[in-house]
Amino acid sequence: MEFHHIPIMLKECIEGLNIKPDGIYFDGTLGGGGHSEEILKRLDTGKLIATDLDDEALGYAKKRLRAYSDNFIPVKSNFKDFDKVLTSKGYGEIDGFLLDLGVSSYQLDNRDRGFSYLAEDTPLDMRMDESQELSAKTVVNEYTEGNLRYLISMYGEERFAANIAREIVARRQIKPIETTGELVKIIVDSIPKKFQHDGHPAKRTFQAIRIEVNGELDGLKDCIYGMVKRLKKGGRLAVITFHSLEDRIVKQCFKDLETACVCDKRLPMCVCGRKQIIETITKKPLVASEKEARENPRSKPAKLRIAEKL
Repeated sequence: MEFHHIPIMLKECIEGLNIKPDGIYFDGTLGGGGHSEEILKRLDTGKLIATDLDDEALGYAKKRLRAYSDNFIPVKSNFKDFDKVLTSKGYGEIDGFLLDLGVSSYQLDNRDRGFSYLAEDTPLDMRMDESQELSAKTVVNEYTEGNLRYLISMYGEERFAANIAREIVARRQIKPIETTGELVKIIVDSIPKKFQHDGHPAKRTFQAIRIEVNGELDGLKDCIYGMVKRLKKGGRLAVITFHSLEDRIVKQCFKDLETACVCDKRLPMCVCGRKQIIETITKKPLVASEKEARENPRSKPAKLRIAEKL
């Protein structure tokens, strides 16, 4: 199947980055290249460094964006390694970072990738980087019941995590759990019928396993702080999140970076010396318009937060 991904809140992201024709920008989640293309259209002598772990995404984006080869630098890497990537390309402070933390439509729809709970016979996988060893099959079949319960509860915010973990362990003792369909059935059987009305019963557990497989939350806080440090004065960071765990991390980072003095208010003057580092451009996160949500339902949970370096 052809790589396809609809960029979320494209207009809002591009406007929020306030792109300069001679600026240096970093797209940490290249995907299908939708956001990257709009950045490249606005560059003259500027450069865009874009990273992704998915070989298929990189291959597709290179073809799609070949007309911008003078300005476009694609790199296979985790966006959290931005420091190494920028340094290796000879860049110091830059003008903007964009992170779209969602899974691409191609990855969800491609049966071979094992991300979707809607395809019954798909092998359990969920790796964004197919060269890594850890997969959903490993997590489901080898993690202890306690570890499964923890990650499903923590990363999936699933109230029936204990039931699901216990049932997974019981079923895999009979035979290994190998397909998404098998896992979905276990999850559905573990949740009382009266609680199966709020979206697909497997949604939260699949999210949790995907986050674990790809280490999506690992180092995200440090990444946000590091990116802000690497921004030029007036440079901007735009982050799209798709679930509350990601959004909470980004929100807390922005709030901390926007805070100046933290001294006891009873003191006559500041003694901490702390300075405000950013200004949050989006006082409330931006969300997809009704039109976009209608045309692309996967945009509904997305939240966009933008900050500017002072």
